[in-house]
Amino acid sequence: MSVDPSQLGLPQDAMNRLAELQPDKKGHIFTSDLTVNEFLLVKQAGFTPLGLVLGTSVYHVGFQVGRWSKNQELDVLSQAMYHARELAMTRMQAEADLLGADGIVGVRLEVEFKEWGSDAAEFLAVGTAVKADDGQSWRNDHGQPFTSDLSGQDFWTLLQAGYAPLGMVMGVCVYHVAHRTFGNILSNLGQNTELPQFTQALYDARELAMARMQKEAEALSAEGIVGVQLDQRNHSWGSHTTEFFAIGTAVRPIRPDHEIARPQLVLSLDR
Repeated sequence: MSVDPSQLGLPQDAMNRLAELQPDKKGHIFTSDLTVNEFLLVKQAGFTPLGLVLGTSVYHVGFQVGRWSKNQELDVLSQAMYHARELAMTRMQAEADLLGADGIVGVRLEVEFKEWGSDAAEFLAVGTAVKADDGQSWRNDHGQPFTSDLSGQDFWTLLQAGYAPLGMVMGVCVYHVAHRTFGNILSNLGQNTELPQFTQALYDARELAMARMQKEAEALSAEGIVGVQLDQRNHSWGSHTTEFFAIGTAVRPIRPDHEIARPQLVLSLDR
């Protein structure tokens, strides 16, 4: 199942740029944000870079108030942060699909709140589209190019170990951490003591983000998730409202019909 770029609002400039990157076009050159070392290892793994692909979404993040004294997820904000990232990722995949790519490596997923308003943010996904040299398809079970935020070195190592990337999976939770009462603050003055309300809030929020990331991996029929990053970001919401964001690359063993060339010389290169 290919991603339909016309339904995703890809601009005409992007379509023109991708047309110039088509592998069968005379004078074709590829673009890539891979380092030289990463480029060599991706090539050694049996993949050819086709071009830099990106997706973006400038999103208005809504408003939701949490109760002053209650730990709770702000589901309106969680949905906004998830949907905006998903739009950016899907548009990046649509560009890779237009190039006939099998996947995208070295993906970066960034969020930047803009100066024209604290509630407006740009979500950007960018990576290098690649195609397998052996002509076999490495797309995931949904028929989409795989996505991976692994470095070129880690991508090479993953394949050599007999695993294939399926896609980047993520989980989001925007959470309001309850304020402490004045009496609670006074009772803890001068003491070393755990703050159980805060502990529980941060624990619950991280668990929600992790569980949602795992659910995405299950939908891809993955065996596991590698390179997981679990970040906490306050953005512009203040000290008691924060986002927990979990992201990683879902993987599973390489299918029998995919053979990986295993070179005798193993390179050890730092990014």
